[in-house]
Amino acid sequence: MDGTVRRACAAGLAIGALIAALTACTGEPGARSAPGESGTPRARACAKGTFTWSPVTTRDRLTGVSRPERLDEGGGALRNPVRRVHTPVPSVRADGPAPLAAEVLFSLGKETGEIDSDAPTLAQAGGDTWAFTDPGQRAPALGEGRVTPRTPGAYYQYAGVREVSADFRHTCPDGRTVSGRARTWTVDIAGASGCGERPDTALAREAARHACGPAGSRATRP
Repeated sequence: MDGTVRRACAAGLAIGALIAALTACTGEPGARSAPGESGTPRARACAKGTFTWSPVTTRDRLTGVSRPERLDEGGGALRNPVRRVHTPVPSVRADGPAPLAAEVLFSLGKETGEIDSDAPTLAQAGGDTWAFTDPGQRAPALGEGRVTPRTPGAYYQYAGVREVSADFRHTCPDGRTVSGRARTWTVDIAGASGCGERPDTALAREAARHACGPAGSRATRP
C-alpha cells in the first residue's frame, strides 16, 4: 500500500480577535511575550519600522507516531493511538526592543506568502487575524484523519507539522535596529504507511524509525 498523507493548512483566519488592542510597540500594558521571551517589561520599539528577512527555512517535523499494528486480509481501521514525540511552539526572540511577537509573525507570514494582506502591520489589518500570527497557537491534535488500509500488513500512523523559521532585522526610521529569529508552523500533516514498504517522504521514514524497528525493516532502510 502506498503511504497515505493528509495535509491541512493552519494559517487561515482565526476565529475571534487575537489581541484586543494591538499596538506596534512593546512594553504596552498587557502585552504578551511569545514562548521563550522574557515576561519583564522592555523598552519600546519604534512604531514604523521595517522588517528584512533572511532566506526562510521550512522543514516537516514529526510530532507523533503510533505503534504498528497488523491488519489481516481486507485491511481495516488503524486503532493504536498516535503518541506525541514533539510539541511545536511558535517562538520570537530578539536581541533588543522589538515589536510584539504577533507583529513579527505577521511580517514573516507576508514574507512567506502565508498571509495575503496589504496592511503594513497587523495593527493596521482592519481587525483581520490569522492563526499564523498567534504566538500562543497550540499544537494540532494527534490522531485525527485516521486512514483505513485495504491490504494486509503492519501499519503505523504519524503526524507532523511544517515548521517555518527565519532571522529578521527590524529597522526604525532613525536607524535603530534589532535582530532576532522567529519560528512557527503552517501545515498539519497526518499519514500512515506500512513497515513492509519504504516510505516516499522523509517524515514517514522518520516515523518508521520510531515505529517499525529493527534496523532491518524495509521501511527504515536508507
